[in-house]
Amino acid sequence: MEMTFRWFGTGFDTVTLKQIRQIPGVTGVITTLYDTEPGEVWSRDKIRALKKEVEDAGLHISGIESVNIHDAIKVGTPDRDLYIENYIKTLENLGEEDIHLVCYNFMPVFDWTRTELARVRPDGSTVLAYTQKAIDSLNPEEMFASIKGDANGAILPGWEPERMAKIKELFDMYKDVDDEKLFDNLKYFLEKIMPVCNKYDIKMAIHPDDPAWSVFGLPRIIINLENIKRMMSMVDDVHNGVTFCAGSYGTNRANDLPKMIRELKGRIHFAHVRNLKFNSDDDFEEAAHLSSDGSFDMYEIMKALYDIGFDGPIRPDHGRMIWDEVAMPGYGLYDRALGATYLNGLWEAIVKSN
Repeated sequence: MEMTFRWFGTGFDTVTLKQIRQIPGVTGVITTLYDTEPGEVWSRDKIRALKKEVEDAGLHISGIESVNIHDAIKVGTPDRDLYIENYIKTLENLGEEDIHLVCYNFMPVFDWTRTELARVRPDGSTVLAYTQKAIDSLNPEEMFASIKGDANGAILPGWEPERMAKIKELFDMYKDVDDEKLFDNLKYFLEKIMPVCNKYDIKMAIHPDDPAWSVFGLPRIIINLENIKRMMSMVDDVHNGVTFCAGSYGTNRANDLPKMIRELKGRIHFAHVRNLKFNSDDDFEEAAHLSSDGSFDMYEIMKALYDIGFDGPIRPDHGRMIWDEVAMPGYGLYDRALGATYLNGLWEAIVKSN
């Protein structure tokens, strides 16, 4: 495996490439063109400039997270083919620049949902958290307003203000889209892009829905092993794979994370490894990566990845805000750097014990 770090780009991220370069064992970044809109074609010039900036810092681009999917594709509106064609052009440009991994999601409206961005833990750190009780008491149109004050001035991925300003319009778009319709639209999209993925060896790694159940009545399909296998079998191509995000799949405690990893051998193209602490089945907060700080056995998760011969990029995921750092919630430097070092330590121990 290769240890990587998510980086949102100069002007959007408080973490610098120089700092990432100094994290022991981190050799690549997972990045994006954060100032592009869903449906927009990524030009080769912009991709090349981003790649040069990363390489000049002594790192390389291990993958893209994300090339966002336009809502027309998810809903299946008559103009979806236009946006799929734009997506294909972006994939071609990435392939021409020797980038071969794209993480994406197919979640309606919200890319992820949390009800708190700065829940205070007993040690004084703050974390992202979710409680169903809070969701049940909210109108979806109030969701962004309820958390934006804790964003530390950051533009949250999937929660861009211009997108949230159209929240009612977005819900109207999805009113006739259920799980089956969403699966159909995902299949249509994947069938259209697989030829270019095969040409350039681009691995499409779908990110799970977060949390792994319906929120505000919206459909959620990438939530468990059964649905992942359905997604892979309906477009049975090795380039149609998954981002195994322990924190997202793990929101549903019925998901056996090590078992899921072993059953997805060969189709996990990218891994996010993080820990959650559950206060109840539908009230959780994000923890330090250390097993004892949360509810997951991080050793068993890493061992399962080792056992299937996983050799793709992995990254620490959402971290706590610690040591008075002010950054995008979940994406500060310090706790994720600790997480990367901890995961590397687990991996070394597993390798040596085998």
